[in-house]
Amino acid sequence: MPLYDCMLLLKPHVRKEAVMDLASRVGKHVYSRNGVITNIKSFGTVQLGYGIKKLDGRHYQGQLMQMTMMATPNINKELHYLNKEDRLLRLRKRDSNADDEDDDDLRLMVEQNLKFISS
Repeated sequence: MPLYDCMLLLKPHVRKEAVMDLASRVGKHVYSRNGVITNIKSFGTVQLGYGIKKLDGRHYQGQLMQMTMMATPNINKELHYLNKEDRLLRLRKRDSNADDEDDDDLRLMVEQNLKFISS
């Protein structure tokens, strides 16, 4: 089974319990399809380069989380239901082995935001 990354950017006011619930739901979905979650990373609250507009306003911060999973190739389509999640600002799924400049830019942005927040 291929390795996939799922980057979740949640609204900044979402409680820790709700984040855990969302991660648990994704994990159960992956497990029910004979997959496994191999790693979960939380990057905490990050400053965004621009505001993301949602029904409840524009958000300039978000809680960033990465889930790495081994799953069947159709998992990208199956996790599409997360786009309807109201706690979520953005969702990005990709093959972990793919060499994609956009994902490198995303990781660089996250690292820069983490350095900015910690200083």
